[in-house]
Amino acid sequence: MLVAFKGIGKWTADIYLLSALRRPDIWPTGDLALATAVQEVKHLRQRPSPERLEKMSAPWRPWRAVAARLFWHHYLSKRGQRTSEISLLPGIAHA
Repeated sequence: MLVAFKGIGKWTADIYLLSALRRPDIWPTGDLALATAVQEVKHLRQRPSPERLEKMSAPWRPWRAVAARLFWHHYLSKRGQRTSEISLLPGIAHA
């Protein structure tokens, strides 16, 4: 388990598993951009807590990492940042 290493928390472990190892069912509930995007897309009054994010993600199993990337795309697009500027799929060149 990655979090056994000093300095590695749940968020870091989740992002590593999702991005570097491309695990398909990682859902980083501690990610602020993800929570904000879910709030916007789902038209929630408040940003969901990590616990609520976990419950909301159940229907997307076993592909929650795909859902996370889609929510991050929304987050970046809404803020005027092109996803080509930030690689959502490491190791793949964007045009």
